[in-house]
Amino acid sequence: MMIRGVGASAGIGIGRAVCVRPQALAFSQVPAGTPRQEKDRLAAAAVRFAADTSAMAAGLRTRLGNQEAEILEGQAAMIEDPVLRRQIDDAIDGGSSAEGALDAVCGQYAALFDAMDDAMMRQRAADVRDLRARMLALLLGLPRQDLSALPPGTVLVAYDLTPSMTVDLRADCVAAIVTEAGGFTSHGAILARALGLPAVLGAAGALEQLADGQTVIVDGSRGQVICAPTPAQLARYQGLQAQFLRGRQALKAYRRGPTRTADGTAVQLLANIASPGEAAAALDCGAEGIGLFRTEFLFMGRQTPPTEEEQYRAYAQAAEAMAARPVIIRTLDAGGDKTVPCLAMPAEENPFLGCRAIRYCLAHPALFKTQLRAILRAGALHGNIRLMLPLVTGPAQVRRTRALLAECRAELAAAGLPFDPDMTVGVMIETPAAAMDADLLAREADFFSIGTNDLTQYILAVDRGNAAVAELYNPFHPAVLRAIRRTARSAREAGIPVGMCGEAAADPRMLPLLLAFGLDELSVSAPSVPAVRAAAAHWHVADARALADRVMEADTADAVQGLLDDVLARKGAGGEQAAPV
Repeated sequence: MMIRGVGASAGIGIGRAVCVRPQALAFSQVPAGTPRQEKDRLAAAAVRFAADTSAMAAGLRTRLGNQEAEILEGQAAMIEDPVLRRQIDDAIDGGSSAEGALDAVCGQYAALFDAMDDAMMRQRAADVRDLRARMLALLLGLPRQDLSALPPGTVLVAYDLTPSMTVDLRADCVAAIVTEAGGFTSHGAILARALGLPAVLGAAGALEQLADGQTVIVDGSRGQVICAPTPAQLARYQGLQAQFLRGRQALKAYRRGPTRTADGTAVQLLANIASPGEAAAALDCGAEGIGLFRTEFLFMGRQTPPTEEEQYRAYAQAAEAMAARPVIIRTLDAGGDKTVPCLAMPAEENPFLGCRAIRYCLAHPALFKTQLRAILRAGALHGNIRLMLPLVTGPAQVRRTRALLAECRAELAAAGLPFDPDMTVGVMIETPAAAMDADLLAREADFFSIGTNDLTQYILAVDRGNAAVAELYNPFHPAVLRAIRRTARSAREAGIPVGMCGEAAADPRMLPLLLAFGLDELSVSAPSVPAVRAAAAHWHVADARALADRVMEADTADAVQGLLDDVLARKGAGGEQAAPV
């Protein structure tokens, strides 16, 4: 029997299932005291929650790094959020017990986040549910689930892999992870990859179909869970496991050094981050800099926008971590599927076509200038920060931003604050207008970075969050490839660098096309850096160009992918070795 899910952490795990079911958190029989008593109970539980979470975060930081610790620290900040606490207090004043009030309010927030299109925002729903479960356990006096004594060779099967579970997890005893919830961008996936454990998430019904002690094969590369395998299956996957481990070992050689093709052509390989704490993890994976710092996450989960000082500290932390290496900071990309409550953005009928990203920032110059001043100040530390504007559709938006930058420099000079006077300004090419007018934008911009996520969506007129048309969303569509090629050509003719920071940059099938088109840099998730560097080392640019000539004659995405799959299979470049690790 096979269970399918999302391959969230590559590799093959073979072992015996240990099913960890959610704790029973029934509280309907718990009598409610006076509002004062219930608020005191809640406050005491919150204090213990914060202390426990801080200790867990410190442990995760030591074992896995800043990014994983920040997941827990976000939960500690959440329980202290005054809006959340006031809503719980209001529910208690209405007659609810502390448990009932917490459950109701957390349920509302989880439903709100679940309804959002952005995968990172949907992950906030999982955070809220984990907070709810841990707080209820504290209020009910239940012990925390302890996973420190799992036997060697365990295939951990759970509803979700939460950060609090990971604190006790011994990677040397766990062969693989299977969960019913989560996806590739979920915190469970981040934690599994940090632990180096094969994982299949979103495997619906896994707890019902798997039994304790049952032999299980977990293929984290293909998203498959094989229950009670036959001897032949077991032998085959043991061979695949050994092959994968050899490939992973080989990738360690690509965690350091420059990124070069087989004929010595240099390509700068950068990492995408969402918080300054992730910069250190990017360096550890071998990134040559930061190609995309998503600043909107500094604005989320709070009542008011971050101040200039708060933003300055965040940008400065990333700049310090990278020292001489480049740090490309994308200005606030709010709107669309990125709902930012503290901005009180009005609801729009078509938010992806509405007042989002650079449009919103230019419509709110005071907010925008606060961010620009913070970035300019952080740029004075090492001169390594570059500014990047999202969702640009024409040169006028770049000119207006440059005018605001001039105002910000004058204000900082008047205040006696240091700043970078020569910061470069680039644009993301992620709209059809930007791709079509790339030659015009190249007169105003210092560099281009192609954002394939939105570019694909807009060119194909496909809402990637709509299941009915999601299969049409494909960056290998000939129209998307032509837009990428056109953008790269315009950048070369203007003598400015061009890179890519969308998810397609990490796909080994896309790599030869990007080399052929002449991209100067690629920015990918930090764990993907060694694999992309290894894949690049397999290619001669001349071979990539010859392949691109054939690909660009294809008239469907299926034909493009079929051709690329065939060539990569014969070449042996990409495939398992180039899969993210």
